[in-house]
Amino acid sequence: MARNLSEERKQAAVRFRQTARTLIDAMPFLQKYDQQVIVVKYGGNAMGDEEASLNFARDIVLLEQSGMKPVVVHGGGPQIGNMLERLNIKSEFRDGLRVTSKETADVAEMVLSGAVNKHLVSLISRVGGKAIGLSGKDGGMVVAEKFTGKGKGKKADLGYVGDPKTVNTDVLDKIIKSEIIPVIAPVATSVTGETYNINADTFAGAIAGALRAKRLILLTDVAGVLNEKKELIEDLTRAEALKLIKKGTISGGMIPKVETCFYALDHGVEAVVILDGKVPHAVLLELFTVHGAGTLMR
Repeated sequence: MARNLSEERKQAAVRFRQTARTLIDAMPFLQKYDQQVIVVKYGGNAMGDEEASLNFARDIVLLEQSGMKPVVVHGGGPQIGNMLERLNIKSEFRDGLRVTSKETADVAEMVLSGAVNKHLVSLISRVGGKAIGLSGKDGGMVVAEKFTGKGKGKKADLGYVGDPKTVNTDVLDKIIKSEIIPVIAPVATSVTGETYNINADTFAGAIAGALRAKRLILLTDVAGVLNEKKELIEDLTRAEALKLIKKGTISGGMIPKVETCFYALDHGVEAVVILDGKVPHAVLLELFTVHGAGTLMR
Protein backbone atom coordinates (compact mmCIF):
# COMPACT_ATOMS: atom_id res chain seq x y z
CA MET A 1 0.00 0.00 0.00
CA ALA A 2 2.82 2.37 0.94
CA ARG A 3 4.66 1.49 -2.26
CA ASN A 4 1.57 2.33 -4.36
CA LEU A 5 1.15 5.64 -2.57
CA SER A 6 4.79 6.50 -3.17
CA GLU A 7 4.45 5.70 -6.88
CA GLU A 8 1.36 7.92 -7.15
CA ARG A 9 3.26 10.78 -5.56
CA LYS A 10 6.11 10.35 -8.01
CA GLN A 11 3.71 10.40 -10.95
CA ALA A 12 1.97 13.48 -9.54
CA ALA A 13 5.34 15.22 -9.16
CA VAL A 14 6.17 14.47 -12.80
CA ARG A 15 2.83 15.94 -13.91
CA PHE A 16 3.38 19.05 -11.80
CA ARG A 17 6.85 19.56 -13.30
CA GLN A 18 5.45 19.14 -16.82
CA THR A 19 2.73 21.69 -16.09
CA ALA A 20 5.28 24.13 -14.67
CA ARG A 21 7.52 23.64 -17.72
CA THR A 22 4.59 24.30 -20.06
CA LEU A 23 3.79 27.55 -18.24
CA ILE A 24 7.44 28.64 -18.25
CA ASP A 25 7.80 27.85 -21.97
CA ALA A 26 4.68 29.93 -22.70
CA MET A 27 6.03 33.03 -20.90
CA PRO A 28 7.97 34.54 -23.85
CA PHE A 29 4.89 34.23 -26.05
CA LEU A 30 2.64 35.80 -23.42
CA GLN A 31 5.04 38.74 -23.33
CA LYS A 32 5.25 38.89 -27.13
CA TYR A 33 1.48 39.11 -27.60
CA ASP A 34 0.62 41.20 -24.52
CA GLN A 35 -1.91 43.92 -25.46
CA GLN A 36 -1.75 42.84 -29.12
CA VAL A 37 -4.79 42.33 -31.35
CA ILE A 38 -5.23 38.72 -32.46
CA VAL A 39 -7.91 38.22 -35.12
CA VAL A 40 -9.21 34.66 -35.31
CA LYS A 41 -11.40 33.53 -38.17
CA TYR A 42 -13.46 30.55 -37.07
CA GLY A 43 -14.73 28.75 -40.16
CA GLY A 44 -18.01 26.93 -40.41
CA ASN A 45 -16.10 23.79 -41.36
CA ALA A 46 -14.05 24.09 -38.17
CA MET A 47 -17.17 24.13 -36.01
CA GLY A 48 -17.32 20.53 -34.89
CA ASP A 49 -19.23 19.05 -32.00
CA GLU A 50 -20.20 21.02 -28.94
CA GLU A 51 -17.08 20.09 -26.97
CA ALA A 52 -14.82 21.25 -29.83
CA SER A 53 -16.69 24.57 -29.94
CA LEU A 54 -16.36 24.92 -26.17
CA ASN A 55 -12.62 24.31 -26.44
CA PHE A 56 -12.42 27.09 -29.01
CA ALA A 57 -14.37 29.42 -26.71
CA ARG A 58 -12.06 28.54 -23.80
CA ASP A 59 -9.01 29.35 -25.94
CA ILE A 60 -10.43 32.75 -26.90
CA VAL A 61 -11.28 33.60 -23.30
CA LEU A 62 -7.79 32.54 -22.19
CA LEU A 63 -6.25 34.89 -24.76
CA GLU A 64 -8.30 37.79 -23.42
CA GLN A 65 -7.55 36.99 -19.79
CA SER A 66 -3.83 36.67 -20.63
CA GLY A 67 -3.68 40.28 -21.78
CA MET A 68 -4.31 39.85 -25.49
CA LYS A 69 -7.11 41.43 -27.49
CA PRO A 70 -8.90 38.68 -29.46
CA VAL A 71 -11.37 39.50 -32.21
CA VAL A 72 -13.42 36.63 -33.66
CA VAL A 73 -14.74 36.62 -37.22
CA HIS A 74 -16.82 33.56 -38.05
CA GLY A 75 -18.03 31.82 -41.16
CA GLY A 76 -20.94 29.47 -41.49
CA GLY A 77 -20.87 27.95 -44.96
CA PRO A 78 -22.07 24.47 -43.95
CA GLN A 79 -24.78 25.98 -41.76
CA ILE A 80 -25.96 28.17 -44.63
CA GLY A 81 -25.89 25.16 -46.94
CA ASN A 82 -28.00 23.14 -44.52
CA MET A 83 -30.59 25.90 -44.26
CA LEU A 84 -30.73 26.37 -48.04
CA GLU A 85 -31.29 22.64 -48.43
CA ARG A 86 -34.09 22.69 -45.87
CA LEU A 87 -35.70 25.57 -47.77
CA ASN A 88 -35.11 23.82 -51.11
CA ILE A 89 -32.99 26.69 -52.46
CA LYS A 90 -30.23 25.60 -54.84
CA SER A 91 -26.75 27.15 -54.74
CA GLU A 92 -23.37 26.62 -56.38
CA PHE A 93 -19.74 27.54 -55.80
CA ARG A 94 -17.16 29.12 -58.09
CA ASP A 95 -13.50 29.24 -56.99
CA GLY A 96 -14.53 28.55 -53.42
CA LEU A 97 -17.16 31.33 -53.28
CA ARG A 98 -20.91 30.79 -53.11
CA VAL A 99 -23.03 32.24 -55.94
CA THR A 100 -25.61 34.26 -53.97
CA SER A 101 -29.04 35.32 -55.15
CA LYS A 102 -31.10 37.85 -53.18
CA GLU A 103 -32.97 34.94 -51.60
CA THR A 104 -29.73 33.21 -50.69
CA ALA A 105 -28.30 36.44 -49.27
CA ASP A 106 -31.30 36.77 -46.95
CA VAL A 107 -30.79 33.21 -45.71
CA ALA A 108 -27.05 33.78 -45.27
CA GLU A 109 -27.65 36.86 -43.14
CA MET A 110 -30.24 35.05 -41.04
CA VAL A 111 -27.86 32.15 -40.36
CA LEU A 112 -24.65 34.15 -39.91
CA SER A 113 -25.90 37.15 -37.93
CA GLY A 114 -28.48 35.07 -36.09
CA ALA A 115 -27.93 31.43 -35.19
CA VAL A 116 -24.15 31.09 -35.68
CA ASN A 117 -23.18 34.46 -34.22
CA LYS A 118 -25.31 34.19 -31.11
CA HIS A 119 -24.25 30.59 -30.51
CA LEU A 120 -20.58 31.63 -30.41
CA VAL A 121 -21.35 34.56 -28.12
CA SER A 122 -23.22 32.24 -25.75
CA LEU A 123 -20.35 29.72 -25.73
CA ILE A 124 -17.83 32.42 -24.78
CA SER A 125 -20.14 33.62 -22.01
CA ARG A 126 -20.63 30.04 -20.85
CA VAL A 127 -16.90 29.57 -20.21
CA GLY A 128 -16.49 32.85 -18.35
CA GLY A 129 -15.83 35.45 -21.05
CA LYS A 130 -17.66 38.57 -22.14
CA ALA A 131 -18.55 38.79 -25.82
CA ILE A 132 -20.80 40.82 -28.06
CA GLY A 133 -22.22 39.71 -31.40
CA LEU A 134 -21.90 42.05 -34.37
CA SER A 135 -21.97 42.10 -38.15
CA GLY A 136 -20.24 44.42 -40.58
CA LYS A 137 -23.46 46.44 -40.65
CA ASP A 138 -23.21 47.53 -37.01
CA GLY A 139 -21.92 51.05 -36.52
CA GLY A 140 -21.02 51.26 -40.21
CA MET A 141 -18.08 48.98 -39.46
CA VAL A 142 -17.67 47.62 -42.99
CA VAL A 143 -18.87 49.13 -46.24
CA ALA A 144 -19.07 46.53 -48.99
CA GLU A 145 -18.89 46.62 -52.74
CA LYS A 146 -19.98 43.99 -55.22
CA PHE A 147 -17.42 41.25 -55.80
CA THR A 148 -16.18 41.21 -59.39
CA GLY A 149 -12.91 39.30 -59.13
CA LYS A 150 -11.12 42.34 -60.53
CA GLY A 151 -7.43 42.30 -59.67
CA LYS A 152 -7.51 38.57 -58.87
CA GLY A 153 -7.04 37.28 -62.39
CA LYS A 154 -10.69 36.54 -62.96
CA LYS A 155 -14.04 38.22 -63.46
CA ALA A 156 -17.21 36.86 -62.01
CA ASP A 157 -20.75 37.83 -61.16
CA LEU A 158 -21.59 35.96 -57.98
CA GLY A 159 -24.71 37.94 -57.20
CA TYR A 160 -24.90 39.37 -53.69
CA VAL A 161 -21.33 38.50 -52.79
CA GLY A 162 -19.26 41.45 -51.70
CA ASP A 163 -15.77 42.59 -50.93
CA PRO A 164 -14.91 44.93 -48.04
CA LYS A 165 -14.43 48.42 -49.46
CA THR A 166 -13.74 50.33 -46.24
CA VAL A 167 -13.45 49.36 -42.57
CA ASN A 168 -14.23 51.76 -39.72
CA THR A 169 -12.73 50.47 -36.46
CA ASP A 170 -14.33 53.04 -34.11
CA VAL A 171 -16.86 50.57 -32.70
CA LEU A 172 -14.31 47.77 -32.45
CA ASP A 173 -11.75 50.00 -30.73
CA LYS A 174 -14.25 50.90 -28.01
CA ILE A 175 -15.35 47.30 -27.51
CA ILE A 176 -11.76 46.04 -27.31
CA LYS A 177 -10.83 48.72 -24.77
CA SER A 178 -13.80 47.57 -22.67
CA GLU A 179 -12.25 44.08 -22.47
CA ILE A 180 -15.19 42.60 -24.37
CA ILE A 181 -14.58 40.10 -27.18
CA PRO A 182 -16.15 41.11 -30.52
CA VAL A 183 -17.69 38.23 -32.49
CA ILE A 184 -18.38 39.41 -36.03
CA ALA A 185 -20.52 37.95 -38.83
CA PRO A 186 -19.26 38.66 -42.39
CA VAL A 187 -22.28 40.58 -43.62
CA ALA A 188 -22.14 44.24 -44.71
CA THR A 189 -24.04 46.94 -46.56
CA SER A 190 -22.96 48.87 -49.65
CA VAL A 191 -23.10 52.67 -49.93
CA THR A 192 -26.41 52.26 -51.80
CA GLY A 193 -27.94 49.98 -49.18
CA GLU A 194 -27.57 46.48 -50.65
CA THR A 195 -26.72 43.68 -48.23
CA TYR A 196 -23.74 41.58 -49.26
CA ASN A 197 -22.49 38.26 -47.97
CA ILE A 198 -18.68 38.42 -47.73
CA ASN A 199 -16.34 35.46 -47.68
CA ALA A 200 -15.35 35.11 -44.02
CA ASP A 201 -11.63 34.79 -44.79
CA THR A 202 -11.69 37.97 -46.87
CA PHE A 203 -13.71 39.73 -44.18
CA ALA A 204 -11.30 38.65 -41.43
CA GLY A 205 -8.34 39.88 -43.47
CA ALA A 206 -9.93 43.29 -43.87
CA ILE A 207 -10.67 43.52 -40.13
CA ALA A 208 -7.16 42.38 -39.22
CA GLY A 209 -5.57 44.86 -41.61
CA ALA A 210 -7.64 47.77 -40.31
CA LEU A 211 -6.75 46.88 -36.71
CA ARG A 212 -3.07 46.31 -37.57
CA ALA A 213 -3.34 42.94 -35.86
CA LYS A 214 -0.26 41.13 -34.60
CA ARG A 215 -1.66 37.85 -35.92
CA LEU A 216 -4.47 36.70 -38.17
CA ILE A 217 -5.36 33.07 -37.56
CA LEU A 218 -7.54 31.31 -40.14
CA LEU A 219 -9.08 28.17 -38.66
CA THR A 220 -10.35 25.68 -41.21
CA ASP A 221 -10.86 21.93 -41.55
CA VAL A 222 -7.43 21.03 -42.97
CA ALA A 223 -3.94 21.15 -41.42
CA GLY A 224 -2.96 24.17 -43.51
CA VAL A 225 -1.64 24.63 -47.05
CA LEU A 226 -0.58 21.26 -48.46
CA ASN A 227 1.98 20.50 -51.18
CA GLU A 228 1.55 18.09 -54.10
CA LYS A 229 2.21 15.15 -51.74
CA LYS A 230 -0.53 16.38 -49.38
CA GLU A 231 2.11 17.29 -46.80
CA LEU A 232 1.82 20.40 -44.64
CA ILE A 233 3.83 23.43 -45.74
CA GLU A 234 4.89 25.05 -42.46
CA ASP A 235 6.27 28.27 -43.97
CA LEU A 236 5.04 29.72 -47.24
CA THR A 237 6.17 32.76 -49.22
CA ARG A 238 3.98 34.75 -51.59
CA ALA A 239 5.97 33.61 -54.62
CA GLU A 240 5.63 29.96 -53.61
CA ALA A 241 1.90 30.37 -52.99
CA LEU A 242 1.33 31.93 -56.42
CA LYS A 243 3.15 29.02 -58.08
CA LEU A 244 0.98 26.51 -56.21
CA ILE A 245 -2.19 28.34 -57.27
CA LYS A 246 -1.04 28.36 -60.90
CA LYS A 247 -0.28 24.61 -60.75
CA GLY A 248 -3.66 23.89 -59.16
CA THR A 249 -2.13 22.54 -55.95
CA ILE A 250 -3.88 25.34 -54.09
CA SER A 251 -7.49 25.31 -55.28
CA GLY A 252 -11.12 25.74 -54.25
CA GLY A 253 -11.73 27.34 -50.88
CA MET A 254 -8.00 27.54 -50.11
CA ILE A 255 -7.57 30.21 -52.81
CA PRO A 256 -9.49 32.98 -50.99
CA LYS A 257 -7.65 32.02 -47.79
CA VAL A 258 -4.25 32.52 -49.41
CA GLU A 259 -5.43 35.73 -51.10
CA THR A 260 -6.55 36.92 -47.67
CA CYS A 261 -3.03 36.25 -46.39
CA PHE A 262 -1.62 38.50 -49.12
CA TYR A 263 -4.11 41.28 -48.34
CA ALA A 264 -3.56 41.15 -44.57
CA LEU A 265 0.22 41.21 -44.87
CA ASP A 266 0.04 44.13 -47.30
CA HIS A 267 -2.11 46.06 -44.80
CA GLY A 268 0.09 45.79 -41.73
CA VAL A 269 -0.64 42.38 -40.20
CA GLU A 270 2.64 40.90 -38.99
CA ALA A 271 1.85 37.27 -39.85
CA VAL A 272 -1.03 35.05 -40.93
CA VAL A 273 -1.53 31.39 -40.06
CA ILE A 274 -3.82 28.82 -41.69
CA LEU A 275 -4.44 25.80 -39.46
CA ASP A 276 -6.86 23.03 -38.57
CA GLY A 277 -9.53 24.32 -36.19
CA LYS A 278 -10.59 20.78 -35.32
CA VAL A 279 -7.31 20.13 -33.49
CA PRO A 280 -8.02 20.67 -29.78
CA HIS A 281 -6.67 24.06 -28.62
CA ALA A 282 -5.14 24.79 -32.03
CA VAL A 283 -5.05 28.54 -31.31
CA LEU A 284 -3.03 28.01 -28.12
CA LEU A 285 -0.64 25.60 -29.85
CA GLU A 286 -0.02 28.16 -32.59
CA LEU A 287 0.54 31.15 -30.33
CA PHE A 288 2.29 29.58 -27.34
CA THR A 289 4.66 27.01 -28.86
CA VAL A 290 7.82 27.32 -30.93
CA HIS A 291 6.72 24.89 -33.65
CA GLY A 292 3.24 26.36 -34.19
CA ALA A 293 0.43 24.34 -35.69
CA GLY A 294 -0.20 25.26 -39.34
CA THR A 295 1.05 27.17 -42.38
CA LEU A 296 2.68 30.52 -41.55
CA MET A 297 2.98 33.45 -43.99
CA ARG A 298 4.79 36.63 -43.00
